[in-house]
Amino acid sequence: MERTRLIGILRAERARLGRTIQYADPEAWDLPNPCRGWTNRDLLAHLAAQDAAAAQATGGEPAAELDAFREANDGDLWVDGFNEWAVGVRADVPARQLATDWGRAADLLCVRAADLPAEGWDTRRVPWLAGEIGVRYLVQSRVVEWWLHGEDLREGTGLGPNPQHWPVHLTCDMGIRMLPYALGLAGRSFPGASIQVDLSGMGEGSWHWGLSPRESPPEDKKPDAWIEGRALAFAKVAARRVASGSYLEDGSLVIGGDEALAEIVLRDIRAYVG
Repeated sequence: MERTRLIGILRAERARLGRTIQYADPEAWDLPNPCRGWTNRDLLAHLAAQDAAAAQATGGEPAAELDAFREANDGDLWVDGFNEWAVGVRADVPARQLATDWGRAADLLCVRAADLPAEGWDTRRVPWLAGEIGVRYLVQSRVVEWWLHGEDLREGTGLGPNPQHWPVHLTCDMGIRMLPYALGLAGRSFPGASIQVDLSGMGEGSWHWGLSPRESPPEDKKPDAWIEGRALAFAKVAARRVASGSYLEDGSLVIGGDEALAEIVLRDIRAYVG
């Protein structure tokens, strides 16, 4: 995606998540959230920690909390461990302060992303949770997390869902781009194989993607498997919010070609590191 558009989407999604936080009933912050078994306040703490680290990484600064976690764990960093630790160290921080901390970190991330020069945007890399990542993918990942956790907060605080085209599209895109990584986490490898994904409705798009790291299918290659259907359904599967089986049963998603391979892709896909 073109740099200016992606940064604009980042800013718009920051504002939308900010409104979700603003409109939440203050009594709801200690209620359970559907994400990870946390409370709504815990999820806000998670966002504050991750976006502070993302803003620091984008600005070329050391990510202070990531370094602190490594120091406390003999130099190791793993995503779930850091997430639980970051929530734990904020256990006594009031929800209003967490919201303020998150907003400041998210604003700083937006400013620093916009200030990065266009030259090198496609090649610049920054340290992140699972190693170095392209800065454009770090920005995209924050849009994805803000949408996903915004929907988690809306559900946890009694607000209705509010999907939008660009965050849904970028969630689908991130899940597809991360397929080699996600399949590797599951101990699977499909050298030379590729999948075609054609999605319609809100978040629509079309992708032909290789299933092994650093493999791009030739333009004339026939995909080994294909997935078609509604982009919102695919995004929820990629976000690991809904199992693919229900969407395959009701026809929101349809598979073809090597159906066993398509089912594996839908089972293992993830739109985030962790």
